[in-house]
Amino acid sequence: MKTALITGASAGIGQATAIELARQGIGVIVTYRSRRAEGEAIVATIEAAGGSAVALPLDIGDIAGLDGFVAQVVTALADTWGASHLDYLVNNAGAGGGAPFAEMTEDSFDAFHRILFKGPYFLTQKLLPVLADGGAVVNTGSSAALTQRVTAGYSAYAAMKGALHTVTPYWAKELADRGIRVNAIAPGTTRTRIGDDAFAKMPELADEVARSVALGRIGEPEDAAGVISFLLSDAARWVTGQVLEVSGGERL
Repeated sequence: MKTALITGASAGIGQATAIELARQGIGVIVTYRSRRAEGEAIVATIEAAGGSAVALPLDIGDIAGLDGFVAQVVTALADTWGASHLDYLVNNAGAGGGAPFAEMTEDSFDAFHRILFKGPYFLTQKLLPVLADGGAVVNTGSSAALTQRVTAGYSAYAAMKGALHTVTPYWAKELADRGIRVNAIAPGTTRTRIGDDAFAKMPELADEVARSVALGRIGEPEDAAGVISFLLSDAARWVTGQVLEVSGGERL
């Protein structure tokens, strides 16, 4: 059985990706930061559909805790699937929000850096001995980091997502000798919990954003999950080092 680790899988794109991969018969390790009940609920949903999954806690911004987390991954692989390697890694955990450049604080900037870039960077590095040759990595970036998608107030967030976009082809180049492919997606506006559940609390916002999307609606987590699944699969065996916008044609 192939196995995958999806960070930030208690909701949104990570949750949809976990369910989609499990549906394909892949054993899934999902992570949550503080919402343990939600992480365990995803495992229960997957198991009820005949799949297999494990939920582990992970604060991606706690760099000092990454070694301990990797040890938990190794144990979970062995105990649950009798496996010693991961086939797939999805760096999805993150945080949203923003502030005008003139009001950005150093603490907020550093938090974005740890959560959106430094954490995924070093987690991936520490997982290299566990990631199987011929495996695949997908980074969840953002269309906010695309220069033709600039929105005021998101300079720090976009900078860190842009850094994740930038390292994607570098990792692809350096891991190519192991047959490991590395790609990223840049989702557009998507209905997730980020932004304090803004779309759930103010449904009219979705209609407003939809007017700027060529396909006429905001994204759903399953839209991004389908593309992540494709990039991990053998169907994308000749694709590496790419950042793929997944936005429905937002602001075309």
